[in-house]
Amino acid sequence: MAKVFDCITEEQQGFIAAQNLFFVGSAPLSPTGHVNLSPKGLGCFRVLSPNRVGYLDLTGSGNETSAHLQENGRITFMFCAFEEPARILRLYGQGKTILPSSPDWDSLSSLFFPMPGTRQIIVADIEKIQTSCGFGVPLYEYQGERQTLVNWASKKGEEGVREFQQQRNLVSIDGLATPLSKLS
Repeated sequence: MAKVFDCITEEQQGFIAAQNLFFVGSAPLSPTGHVNLSPKGLGCFRVLSPNRVGYLDLTGSGNETSAHLQENGRITFMFCAFEEPARILRLYGQGKTILPSSPDWDSLSSLFFPMPGTRQIIVADIEKIQTSCGFGVPLYEYQGERQTLVNWASKKGEEGVREFQQQRNLVSIDGLATPLSKLS
């Protein structure tokens, strides 16, 4: 059954690295605000230390996680095994958005493969790790990464992606400002 840890173990790091998909959860403080849950892939997640993780965040239709982190910092990551053995791993922590203009950008971005459409890096200090059985998670076969988002960003080019971000990534669906709004 469920077990709780204070830091990410080496074995858990291996499990995380083997997953092709992870989920990011965040929420605003408002009780009427929308909880956000985003699936992520493309090999963009890194364990930075036993209590720190980060992922390269690509430009998408919304920027909910970044807005929520700016408001309250709360973030949860979930990894599921879709092959045997069954397992779920959750990371609970406090996160922040690192923009390309940040002094930390160069050192953090060097840990990731460069990707067209990169918007920001989400970094989180992990306070609690929980594992659970995952027996209810179905078995799926990994076929590969979709290249649609990367191709879209490549086709738009840096200026086109920046314009898209200015049009669609400055506020959350609940009207919360994102860190990108400070740059406009």
